[in-house]
Amino acid sequence: MKTNNVGPRATVYKVISVIILVILAFLFVFPLYWIVTGAFKPGADIYATKPVWWPSEWVMTNFDELLAKRSAPLWELHVPFSQWFTEKHEPLVFSAGPVVPAAFRWLINAVFMAAAAMGLTCITAAMAGYALAKKRFRGRAILFGLIICAMALPKQVILIPLLKEMNFLKFTDTLWAVIFPTVGWPFGVFLMKQFSESIPGEILEAARVDGSSEVRTFGTIVLPMVKPGIGALAIFTFINCWNDYFMQLIMLTSGANYTMPLGVATLQAETSINMGLLMAGAALAALPIIIVFLIFQKYFTQGITMGAVKG
Repeated sequence: MKTNNVGPRATVYKVISVIILVILAFLFVFPLYWIVTGAFKPGADIYATKPVWWPSEWVMTNFDELLAKRSAPLWELHVPFSQWFTEKHEPLVFSAGPVVPAAFRWLINAVFMAAAAMGLTCITAAMAGYALAKKRFRGRAILFGLIICAMALPKQVILIPLLKEMNFLKFTDTLWAVIFPTVGWPFGVFLMKQFSESIPGEILEAARVDGSSEVRTFGTIVLPMVKPGIGALAIFTFINCWNDYFMQLIMLTSGANYTMPLGVATLQAETSINMGLLMAGAALAALPIIIVFLIFQKYFTQGITMGAVKG
């Protein structure tokens, strides 16, 4: 009868692994801890010569200053494509919300921008990845090769064509100018193609024999099977769009369309360096990302695990 005895070497390895994981977790969590606690610190603690690890007094001064700087309508509903027909090429507003601190408007803009980009990217990438993985058509390999090559291109290289395209579509200084360039993310197509490869061809063939249309097959068979990949892609896309400060800076010019990172940066440029204001804005901006990760973490971990097994 065999017994599974854990040797001393395995025990040492396990202890060392746990220690390394704890150290890495601390290194990743500490910046968030420092930002959150710094947002509630008084100025004396923030600018102290020696680091103050815990606020001597919890204050709301930094958030009060952030919310008092500017004001803006909570929302603005524009007439779609109305900028094509106005003299100044500005959209017509048919509904505007109550006037609130501009930070709330910036937060809503950032959440809408990242959520819209996340949803559109997941849908288009899932369809493109499925077509490249399971459909046989002329030029498929060349098309996939071009997508791989596009992953190596930074946005700075294609900035001028993007600006011309958004200007032609009259999307300049709108959130759609940041959303649409993100929708065609090559990495998303590549990721969903890898997940679509694992779909058994027999299941798809059986669905065709039963008379299932392509739309129904994609919605009822393909999407449930690639759900972990969509969850991972959702987190990647949300964070990528949220943190894309460069595109937000280039495409958005009016204060009402600013996002939270861009709005806090403009406030900082108007006055001297205020670390408390920056930490308050960073803490407020980190909240949506944490919520999205908590929602999709189950699918994210499944997606990473499946990708590791495939690799």
